[in-house]
Amino acid sequence: MKTHLSLIACAALALTACGKSEQSAGSAPAEAGSVVVKIGSANPLTGPFAHWGRDADNGVKLAVAEANAEKLTLDGKPVTFEVVSEDDQADPKTAAQVAQRLVDGKVAGIIGHLTSGAAIPASRIYSQAGIPMIAASVTSPSFTQQGFKNTFRIIANDRQQGEALAKYAIETLKAGRIAIVDDRTTYGQGLADDFAKAVEAAGGKVVKREFTSNSATDFMAILTSIKGQKPDLLFYGGMDAQAAPMVKQMNKLGLKAAFMGADGINTPEFSKLGGDSAESSYASSAGAQKDKMPGFADFNGKYKQQFNADIQAYAPYTYDAARVMIAAMKRAGSADPAKYLGELPKTDFKGVTGEIRFDDKGDIQHGTVSLYQLRKGQWVGL
Repeated sequence: MKTHLSLIACAALALTACGKSEQSAGSAPAEAGSVVVKIGSANPLTGPFAHWGRDADNGVKLAVAEANAEKLTLDGKPVTFEVVSEDDQADPKTAAQVAQRLVDGKVAGIIGHLTSGAAIPASRIYSQAGIPMIAASVTSPSFTQQGFKNTFRIIANDRQQGEALAKYAIETLKAGRIAIVDDRTTYGQGLADDFAKAVEAAGGKVVKREFTSNSATDFMAILTSIKGQKPDLLFYGGMDAQAAPMVKQMNKLGLKAAFMGADGINTPEFSKLGGDSAESSYASSAGAQKDKMPGFADFNGKYKQQFNADIQAYAPYTYDAARVMIAAMKRAGSADPAKYLGELPKTDFKGVTGEIRFDDKGDIQHGTVSLYQLRKGQWVGL
């Protein structure tokens, strides 16, 4: 197993040019007579979210390496799985181009995309092509509300996260006055909307609503405006690359409100970039706490050994997503999307992240939301 996986580590460290793909078999080169089955892995591999994207991509590669070690036979022939890693830059337009490129490249399935804003436009292209897509980090409820039969997700959604976070803010933190900022992405704005609705439903008051972008770094004007409203808590719908400078600028302005985000800030990177200003922040994850995932300890050990890095967030989920897809192929005896797609709704899989079964929309049944606080640079489950 180590011999097979070591090649993945090399692939994971390779630099990717924007808009280009990386191909890695995930193990030894295809054996003579075997059929290559391509699995697409679409994530931001460059730019401010690359640490998320590489993490997710690595999870797929680990799963594929293990599948190749099994020396599977599909459609009566031995197969070698190959990961085709594409850089969508977390951009909707680029994601659509990536999706078409993967379709044209005849991938058998897609694990991704990382962000909701990229995944939703890409999913339309995969649906038209009849290619199964399993999302491991897409939390926008809209993703599975499009009526597509080929889209699935293995984590909870933003409505569930927003409700859990709002309930904790109002009932536990006693934060009656709440300010909200979002990055105007599909993910960030949708999450902020769901959180705002849940706050009002729980008896809290949204005293200020502002927005920024997912490339901004200067929030002083927004935060100054918010400070005048004297909020008890500031909620940010967005990612760690903006949340970290935001908390630093809150500290500089003397804005004493508690800081809360969702899975977009629940990373080691947020703590690293935010430093002392990030301490005591609150966040969620659209899944179980890592120490409560049935297979996390073993997976974490393998991940660190092969990639010499800490898991950022979604590698366990992309790993499980790839395993679910390959398991459906095994049940169908085929990697032909038209043949194995029908097996995906029947999934009953015990993965690293927990039990995976889908409802009639393709959402995971009984999605779990976990809450955390940053203490001494570590996210601690609440």
